[in-house]
Amino acid sequence: MSIRTHLLGAALAAALGLPAVADTIEIDDAYAIASGMSAQAGAAFMVIRNTGETDDRLIAASAPEVSRRTELHTHIEDDNGVMRMVEVEEGFEIPAGGEALLRRGGKHVMFMGLLDPFEQGNTLSVTLTFEQAGERVVEIPVDLERQDMTMQGMDHGSMDHDGMDHGN
Repeated sequence: MSIRTHLLGAALAAALGLPAVADTIEIDDAYAIASGMSAQAGAAFMVIRNTGETDDRLIAASAPEVSRRTELHTHIEDDNGVMRMVEVEEGFEIPAGGEALLRRGGKHVMFMGLLDPFEQGNTLSVTLTFEQAGERVVEIPVDLERQDMTMQGMDHGSMDHDGMDHGN
């Protein structure tokens, strides 16, 4: 983006009384997976960087062409040592000059009630809503073959999905 475009955007934001932080959020290494062709749920992972001087927060995700519901989720361990997936209604903090890592076994965007199967190489259009930076549309590639180091050695079979409504 040119400096002129950046200044025009900042001037417009100031004129409308909006924060001029839209260019401070960077999305890197985004990808989406589903557990199989008949899966009713999928997830997206990414690194969200905040290059600004003000803390921000990812407060919502929307993908009406992908799934019936899209939510922000994480995994927590209960008192019995069982990992459970839960919605994070308050969203994910992205500190000024810092990042939020959305990864397998941790924070992620959850798609429930998939409208179509995820196919390798397809792209999902997802709108991420930030408290300060507003909405950002992100094109997320489906990569069903990707293996993350963060999940190696984790027994996904011990994860309790019973409480999750996957949009069936």
